[in-house]
Amino acid sequence: MDIRQAFLDFFASKGHKIYESAPLVPDDPTLLFTNAGMVPFKNVFTGEVPAPNPPRAASCQTCIRAGGKHNDLENVGHTARHHTFFEMLGNFSFGDYFKEEAIAYAWEFVTEVLELPKERLWVTVHESDDEAEAIWTKHIDKSRILRMGDKDNFWQMGDTGPCGPCSEIFYDQGEELFNGPEDYLGGDGDRFLEIWNLVFMQYDRDARGNLTSLPKPSIDTGMGLERVVAVKEGKPSNYDTELFMPIIRKVEEMVGKPYRYETGASYRVIADHLRSTTFLLAQGVNFSNEGRGYVLRRILRRAVRHGYMLGFREPFMYRLVETLVRIMGGHYTYLEEKRPAVEEAMRLEEARFFDTIEAGIALFNKELARTKGKVFSGEVAFRLYDTYGFPLDLTQDMLKEKGIEVDVAEFERLMQQQRERAKAAWKGSGDARVEGDFKELLERFGHNSFVGYDQLEAKSEIWAVMNDGFARVTCLEPGQRGWVLLDVTPFYAESGGQCGDRGELRQGDEVVAEVVDTKKFFGLNLSEVVAKKRLCERDTVEAKVDNSRHEIAKHHSATHLLHSALRSVLGEHVSQAGSLVEAERLRFDFSHPKPLSAQEIARVEKWVNDIVERGISGAVEEMAMEEAKAKGAMALFGEKYGERVRVVSFGEASVELCGGTHVANTAEIGIFLITKESGVSAGVRRIEAICGHAAYEHVKRLRHTLAEVTASLKAKDPLLGVKKLQEQVRELKNELKEAQKGKKSELAIQRLGDAAVVVDEVEAGDIKALIDDLKNAHEKVAVMLFQKKGGKVLIAAGQKGTAIKAGEWVKTIAPLLGGGGGGRDDFAQAGGKKPEAIGEAKEAAMAYLKERLG
Repeated sequence: MDIRQAFLDFFASKGHKIYESAPLVPDDPTLLFTNAGMVPFKNVFTGEVPAPNPPRAASCQTCIRAGGKHNDLENVGHTARHHTFFEMLGNFSFGDYFKEEAIAYAWEFVTEVLELPKERLWVTVHESDDEAEAIWTKHIDKSRILRMGDKDNFWQMGDTGPCGPCSEIFYDQGEELFNGPEDYLGGDGDRFLEIWNLVFMQYDRDARGNLTSLPKPSIDTGMGLERVVAVKEGKPSNYDTELFMPIIRKVEEMVGKPYRYETGASYRVIADHLRSTTFLLAQGVNFSNEGRGYVLRRILRRAVRHGYMLGFREPFMYRLVETLVRIMGGHYTYLEEKRPAVEEAMRLEEARFFDTIEAGIALFNKELARTKGKVFSGEVAFRLYDTYGFPLDLTQDMLKEKGIEVDVAEFERLMQQQRERAKAAWKGSGDARVEGDFKELLERFGHNSFVGYDQLEAKSEIWAVMNDGFARVTCLEPGQRGWVLLDVTPFYAESGGQCGDRGELRQGDEVVAEVVDTKKFFGLNLSEVVAKKRLCERDTVEAKVDNSRHEIAKHHSATHLLHSALRSVLGEHVSQAGSLVEAERLRFDFSHPKPLSAQEIARVEKWVNDIVERGISGAVEEMAMEEAKAKGAMALFGEKYGERVRVVSFGEASVELCGGTHVANTAEIGIFLITKESGVSAGVRRIEAICGHAAYEHVKRLRHTLAEVTASLKAKDPLLGVKKLQEQVRELKNELKEAQKGKKSELAIQRLGDAAVVVDEVEAGDIKALIDDLKNAHEKVAVMLFQKKGGKVLIAAGQKGTAIKAGEWVKTIAPLLGGGGGGRDDFAQAGGKKPEAIGEAKEAAMAYLKERLG
């Protein structure tokens, strides 16, 4: 039985709009990942935006709980129910139906669609919810209803805001399987399994904790697909079901060891973590050392460590992706499309960790043997993280089996030191949470009309004016910055990587406001303005986009051609990971495992310019999504597409779903130049490029620079002039080396015991090279050299075969010269500001040697 589809079909028959699963990276800067089915509807529940039409919805939402407040990572593999990735079935009512219908729908689905035996079903309600209990008695005997307190049966989004009692449906898995002391309804045992939670959002809690009834109460329900599948299949653990067992069997086959549930935690960790990593990679999250990418890295490395315990010594997770795609690719079709890129990114990350895991585990075991008591060194845990790539929770996971804890305070102290040095602490998503009077605008005006595809000017009425804090005002005074909502707007709002339009608002011959940016908020196209004259609601204005729009269009069309070029030159695994399109440049991030060679960059650049020179006409069509896919249009994961989509194509060279602005013919793009290729994160590369007027200006600057170089070299051929200079430099270097060789014999070599020692001042030459020569010439030697450089002093020290530690020696002597430094035991260097003290420093350096070697 396809429970996922059965659920969606059931609620569609009840008048619900079915929503596709929203991205795992939510449009909410307060959350690391989408962690519940209601997250995509959060703005509706909080009242920030109006309820959709129809005001009832259902979805099967992919969720991740592996970071931040909601983190199930450490329990995965050790329990029957915990997962980092899961699917949440949910139905929602936004001020439409309430408890009566929600309970009736749930009971009908569980008993008539899933056909679960009624005698195994139990229900809980909040201790104060007489209404819910009375409704449930229409479906189930009152003896099977249990009242519980706030801890179990009251839900709230935060300390303030929407909240309410909830009712949970439980399935009795049987006393014959579960008969421990906690196996009662409301206990912590597994006998009574919660399968569905119905939240009755009927109150608003204020800052003082007072509850006020909402005028239009709502419904938010959540049912874990994995649990329901286990119940339907009669399996005591989610991992025993068809969702996980094919993966576990594949691991079993690859490693050559049979899986037994009692000892199979590592198999279960791998199966769960495969789902998380595959979905995150397929949705565009990449491995990195911060934020979401670091959580992804932690999950994969935890799985690799469990694979290592099973006997894997080379990348294996990527070989399991095909099995997962067979299980889930029918519903999540993008998994098959992204599979090659996911496999390659996963393989590379696994290989990186396998390179260091053995040495890391050796260090771990060495410290473990030294650990007395129950606390593991925070300094070693930090070294495992910093040098060997072991996330802290992986080290903690390894110690959990031994009943030992990490000295987290010491680990965090060292981490903070590193952050301060690198100034690289992650501070959330970097986005500011936008709050304002958007709901009021949506309810009064609805969405405004964008006409900018066909025209760059429009006569518009100002529907609403907002200040720079998005609060509605009547007018903006001259010099004030704010936002305007035009009924009809030619200004393109930032979207799909393309920057927002700029321009002006005019009344007759006067400019009344400068438009400095355009963005979308909850579907409203708003232009940010700086008022030049008084600007008020209901004013009529001429809205005019500035000349940069055409240059932006050139760079956007060039981005599409670049995407096609990369897939043509590098392979079909290339997929877009991000983009920026502006009037002066474009930036394109894409999946690829290694840097592009100079030859590959040249081929990509030529491919694009060939299409530009062919002058291929562009076409923009609206069509159904299925028709667009059949046409071969490339779509970007995470972009919100409607039932009908906009397809931008340039012959067969490029076909993409896109809402941006483009040129009518590729010839308008002009010359296309790649200016930089670099890495963004593991498995993601970046190309920066220019075209149109920006490329012309770039070539003009290059030509001017070349003319200046030619004039400076006084040569008609600048390359010949450069070669001549290089030859002269080589000759001068050789002369300098010969001169320095003549100085080497002047170094005063003394002996202390059986060691040669040198403490001297050198006028010229490379003092490090002189020290290396002395070390090569003597079995035992200690040397410190001083050299004046532009009013300062360079100090270098080295030793071989003696008890002297160069780093400590330098730290002792450098302060005499007003400086400091350090280094290794065999070589160290420093700088000083007092060349006049070299004599005193030489005496101190020799005294240091005599005390230790004499």
